[in-house]
Amino acid sequence: MAEKILVVDDDPDIAKFIQVTLEKAGYDVAVVHDGRDALEAVDVRRPDLVLLDIMLPTIDGFQVASELRRRATLTGTAIIVVTARGFTEDRLRGLALGVDDYIVKPFEPEILLARVRAALRRLSEMRSLSPLTGLPGTVLIEQEIREHLRCGDAFALLYVDLDHFKALNDTKGWDAGNRVILATASIVEAAVARFGGPDGFVGHIGGDDFVALVPPEVAEEAARWICERFDEDVRRFYSPEELERGAVQTTDRRGEPIRYPLATVSLGIATTAVRRFADFGEVVAVATEMKSAAKRSERSSYAVDRRAG
Repeated sequence: MAEKILVVDDDPDIAKFIQVTLEKAGYDVAVVHDGRDALEAVDVRRPDLVLLDIMLPTIDGFQVASELRRRATLTGTAIIVVTARGFTEDRLRGLALGVDDYIVKPFEPEILLARVRAALRRLSEMRSLSPLTGLPGTVLIEQEIREHLRCGDAFALLYVDLDHFKALNDTKGWDAGNRVILATASIVEAAVARFGGPDGFVGHIGGDDFVALVPPEVAEEAARWICERFDEDVRRFYSPEELERGAVQTTDRRGEPIRYPLATVSLGIATTAVRRFADFGEVVAVATEMKSAAKRSERSSYAVDRRAG
């Protein structure tokens, strides 16, 4: 599907020039000529990118940019200011409002296209990152695994999942839950840096699930290291009494006492050391199966697939 661009310029000739240039490059382009119409068009079209003039009727471009950046639902929209005003103070004001780029008229079509492509590329990368950890999300994870399969590279996929995380989140609060997820991300990143070498990869599937790609020969060592470091680090989220008890004790809705185990981590390992994977889905299925096997343990543990095909 073509990426959607909204052009906001009160000069019909310039707006048409920009529209034709972008449409020839394959983009889905709409044009409006004043600031108020721009805000209405953004609500309707939800463009990926807004090309925004500063000198506009009704509402100027700075006000439009400020309103777009104020709306939480539009944080994934890129903004490029395209204006004849090249003063330093205007550039600084635009950047302070959160615009992604600033192009001064007149400009060559090639420059416009290069800036547009760069802004959309950054936007795509941002959308593919976990908002909490900043790690690659599901889109980039899938791309990375498929690329390994396409190239025939040897690898081991570690599927990392927290156990009893919901209980921790419910009893300690969402802030503590987020800090546990961030701590886990740091541990997995450190493991990949330690064992994975230059081709190592870490991704955040979402919630309390992570993946890592490392060479097959170090997969178990890396998994063991993650388990050990997690068990050490997670202790800081519990009280001395809870650590001694080995559980969090609270009450349910009826006032009855209930105990939750302390958080642990389980890893499933799918590796090319024992089999050739037909596709991305098979890699994920094997790693998921191994993760489920690891969860049978009451402690942090891992399970590795040793079946040949």
